[in-house]
Amino acid sequence: MMEDILKLKASLQSPKEVVILSHRNPDGDAIGSSMAMRQFLESFGHNVSVIFPSEFPANFEFLPGVFRSHIYDLDPAVCKEKIGKAEAIFCLDFNALDRIDKLGEDVQFSQALKVMIDHHLDPEPFADIVISIPEASSTCELIYKVIDEMGFSYKINPQIGECLFTGLMTDTGSFRYSTTSYTYQVASALKRGGVDDYELANKIFNSQKEKHLRILGHCLANRMEILDDCGLGIMWLTKQDYVDHNIQRGDTEGIVNYLLLMDKVKVGVLVLEQPSIIKLSLRSKGDISVQEIASKHFNGGGHKNASGGGVYASLQDVIAKVKKIIPPILNSH
Repeated sequence: MMEDILKLKASLQSPKEVVILSHRNPDGDAIGSSMAMRQFLESFGHNVSVIFPSEFPANFEFLPGVFRSHIYDLDPAVCKEKIGKAEAIFCLDFNALDRIDKLGEDVQFSQALKVMIDHHLDPEPFADIVISIPEASSTCELIYKVIDEMGFSYKINPQIGECLFTGLMTDTGSFRYSTTSYTYQVASALKRGGVDDYELANKIFNSQKEKHLRILGHCLANRMEILDDCGLGIMWLTKQDYVDHNIQRGDTEGIVNYLLLMDKVKVGVLVLEQPSIIKLSLRSKGDISVQEIASKHFNGGGHKNASGGGVYASLQDVIAKVKKIIPPILNSH
């Protein structure tokens, strides 16, 4: 990895046209790492554009510079033009081109230097510089490591630190899983550098709208099933639920985590019936890998304790498949 970090450092010596990309439905780690990397690169004089395939959740609107980002779904022509002119493309928090949808082909055929910084398993070989550590808590942790090992940690000001701490906090579920001792070292360094972690958590987690709580209440009261004999919890939302509750992108974020509040639930699954696909969010406790379940059975992946997937089937068939596949895995534990 050090060889790739040195190659990256060398590539930063002269100002370039840079594009930073992250995955569809960007989360705190995707947004935080992208905003941090933009500010870091701009400090060297690079002209930097950030592109997300789809819109970002409202609770991350406070991050510095986020409204300067381009959204492919809203302005595809501008996004394609930016990639076409790019001399360097940073791919953050994803390691497969299908995670950026239609932009994947533009990136694949671009002659720009491609840099992947990511912490998911099994990276595709499309980048020139690959910094991939699946054991890392988050891409934001990796961004800190890369900046530090290049010798530029002095450039991490409170604004960059706030972006990086956002990824650490959200991808670890407020430091409840996927942490290592290094994760806490990074958090400590960012806090020493001026990050107010209390206020940051308040902005991220205490900014929900009334609608979000009503959707959660509906899930808990009407769309939840617990299989006591194995420790599986399931929630689901139908297409009609989306209409009745005016559910928009980001409104279901975090709902699956409520299943794990119960002592007897070892794996929680949220199943979402969207217009053309069924999306799943999976969470687990301890040594149970939902990443293996998602990748093997639901065309997905992610992390050991937090993963997602998507299948083209009926809502009923997907729920039935969840009930068939996961209980034997839990019983074996």
